[in-house]
Amino acid sequence: MNFLPTWPIAFDTMTVFGLLLILGALGGYLSHRFPWLPSITGFMLIGLLFGPSGLVVLDEETLAKSRILVDIALGLILYRLGLSLNLSLLRKRVTLGVMGLAESSLTIIVVAGVLWIAGFALPVAGLVAAIVVSSSPAVLLHVAHEVRASGDVTETTKTLVAINNVVSFVAFSALLPLVQFSSGKSWSEILLLPTYRFFGSLILGCAAGAVVYVLTHRTREATQYRLAFVIGGVMLTTGLANVFNLSALYAPLVLGIVVKNLEQEDTVSQIQFGESFELFFIVLFVSAGANLHLHDLITLAPVVILLVVTRSLAKVGGVVAVAAATREALNKAVARGMLLIPMAGMAIGLTRTTAELFPDQAASVAAVVLGAVAVFETIGPPLAAYAFNLAGEAGQAQKHTSPEALATTVEEVS
Repeated sequence: MNFLPTWPIAFDTMTVFGLLLILGALGGYLSHRFPWLPSITGFMLIGLLFGPSGLVVLDEETLAKSRILVDIALGLILYRLGLSLNLSLLRKRVTLGVMGLAESSLTIIVVAGVLWIAGFALPVAGLVAAIVVSSSPAVLLHVAHEVRASGDVTETTKTLVAINNVVSFVAFSALLPLVQFSSGKSWSEILLLPTYRFFGSLILGCAAGAVVYVLTHRTREATQYRLAFVIGGVMLTTGLANVFNLSALYAPLVLGIVVKNLEQEDTVSQIQFGESFELFFIVLFVSAGANLHLHDLITLAPVVILLVVTRSLAKVGGVVAVAAATREALNKAVARGMLLIPMAGMAIGLTRTTAELFPDQAASVAAVVLGAVAVFETIGPPLAAYAFNLAGEAGQAQKHTSPEALATTVEEVS
């Protein structure tokens, strides 16, 4: 009877992909029954229900096989995020860069201090603070489409999101030696590993960005191949980052930044991924929810609430402080700060990296960060809608822009 499958049945990656999609789509559908519950939270809740803390349909081995799918999703999301960092805009508006650095720095300091007071070791508190600096563009674009928002606040906030994601990874890399030292790692790992991962990922992302730019512009007449060059470039970059033990988060982010700032026209950055990108987006958040441990989440619930409050105040406070110094309108500054509150992709990716490097810290870090992600993605849409109205940009988008085109853009960066 050797032809019969072994027991227990081991799922392959294709089966895991299908399972995550079906479960995620079910969670998204159920979330639509409650107007106040965004689909992202529905994906995470269904992952928690069927994960190791729930019905164990998605066990640890199954989740391990989904890593390649999550890496692809994060690579595409961060590539699209990198396209938002327009260096020419930052050269023209220096205060925008100052604002991004100010709110990021304040967030790290305040969150690290609060977590340290709450009982976290200082190196771990700093690492979590670096992770939660990053904001998500998903809610920004989704709500902007719904309320037809357009204007300076809408556009500049995209750049601020890209800045704090870069700061998040740089700060995370800089703090790794402290956590490694406290974990008893060797000096070679403490000093060389973060340096190797940071500069190696930077070089890989720059090289890949240059190659994608050259290929897409040399073949710009054959527009049907642009998407293949871009997605192939992102997946190749992510794969090489894993092969060479680099960061599968930072390399595709740099790839997007390089492509955006090399091109003279929006030939590559305006490529639309289409609705199929939503599939990887579902996989990412279902997997994130499944990696939550219910016991740790309940135990650390007060810390999660404290993190949500302090991070939100730091984001808004940092932006408002710089705006006050430059005499910018207060309503626009507050609106920008509120639009920076949602958090998702980079935070999930860095949480996974922490679990790989420091397994003993994985449960507590995941419970705090992913719990906060669930809260931020729930409160994010109504906050963003209020922010666009506060800035006076709701209803200002061109009415002749097709809903289909806007929806596609939202799906790409989600």
